Amino acid sequence: MTLNNDEDLVRLKEIGRICANALQAMGEALEPGITTAELDLIGRKVLEEAGARSAPELCYKFPGATCISVNEEIAHGIPGDRVIRGGDLVNIDVSAEKDGIFADTGASFPVPPVTAVIDRLCRDGKRAMWVGLKQVRPDQSLAAIGNAIGEFARKNRYSLVTNLASHGIGRSLHEEPGEIATWPDPSERRRMAEGMVFTVEPFLSMGAHWAEGGDDDWTLYSEPRAPTVQYEHTVVVTRGGPLVVTLPG
Repeated sequence: MTLNNDEDLVRLKEIGRICANALQAMGEALEPGITTAELDLIGRKVLEEAGARSAPELCYKFPGATCISVNEEIAHGIPGDRVIRGGDLVNIDVSAEKDGIFADTGASFPVPPVTAVIDRLCRDGKRAMWVGLKQVRPDQSLAAIGNAIGEFARKNRYSLVTNLASHGIGRSLHEEPGEIATWPDPSERRRMAEGMVFTVEPFLSMGAHWAEGGDDDWTLYSEPRAPTVQYEHTVVVTRGGPLVVTLPG
């Protein structure tokens, strides 16, 4: 999606805020003893009360309103009867549609007690996302995002999952500019255009390089198994730099 009018920008900001509010509510409710299904219901309520529809349900018939992945699961975890326990690392991914416009956001949450190593991983996961976001500006190469994140990961001795990419978004959940690497990709030649809308969502890990499927059709696991975090925003390319639309309010 490339924005070309103020009306679409207003609608994008609205659904971005709704997704961010759902993510925030779920993060605040996260505590030992809650199930992932109960957590998902909290997100669903925020979305539905704001007139939004879950994007994974709408687009892919995903069995839940949100994706909730715990520990060894790093993406597309199905909400269910799994009980959250102290020390878990939980990733929540919220995407939704309203009035024909989509937005997508996500974050990883450590459940107390939190070790110093996991606390640092989460802090650096957010930093990695912002390192990528700061590359967003018109006529910049899309490769700059992955190059910057890759350099950050190298300097801080992390790995990056290299088969889960950022993506275009707007009038559908996944659209042009297609997959955008959050790791160095020498083959990337595309450039950012003003008004372009996409996500920035690196998967920063303490050793994993790949996401692999498991016993169901959805859940992805780190390979090799290692603590992994993901932080995600939907962003618009503007002459003033990145306009992040997935902020709560």
